[in-house]
Amino acid sequence: MGDSSQVHFIVYSDVLCPWCYNAAVTLTRLHEEVGDVLSLQWKSFLLRPVAQPKSPEAFRRYTESWMRPAAAADAGEFRTWSSQEAPPSHSIPPALAVKAAARQDAFERYHLALMHAYFAESRNVTEADNILAVARECGLDVARFERDFDDPATLAEVLADHREAVSLEIHGVPCVVVEGFPLPGAQERAVYENVLVRMLERKKVPA
Repeated sequence: MGDSSQVHFIVYSDVLCPWCYNAAVTLTRLHEEVGDVLSLQWKSFLLRPVAQPKSPEAFRRYTESWMRPAAAADAGEFRTWSSQEAPPSHSIPPALAVKAAARQDAFERYHLALMHAYFAESRNVTEADNILAVARECGLDVARFERDFDDPATLAEVLADHREAVSLEIHGVPCVVVEGFPLPGAQERAVYENVLVRMLERKKVPA
């Protein structure tokens, strides 16, 4: 289908955000079901742009708050932090990783796998070994992935995404911008479906 027959969802998101994980699960499933009428574009928002080490015990207590998004409909899988690894330090490494996966047309698969590794498996997704392990598990070309991860252009894209979000006065994520209109927060699937149907009706495309 041509561009005029699509509804464009631009999603500002951070891999380390539990509500973004739920949005990723919901929107990926919706995209798989409705197909090309929905155009999903994911952009980086850096909740933790600078490394801020946390103690494992303080971080474990923080992850108890994940049980709230875990109770939502269409939730991802969550467990409180149970690893002996240090907690994730900052948002940039996983943001680079999903951009690198996108260069192999594997964004959705890798994005969900990386979030699952973090929220359900207590893996530190700011560590290179874990980032590469998930790429390997997803069947990506790991050598190419490493090159793209280290490419300065990938970092420039991540930072440009974040600056764009700030310029749009987006202060929290997930935030879905639908044809120029912001839809903040992790919404239930029915909300995204209703917005999609309304926009398709405006474009006179059968739902």
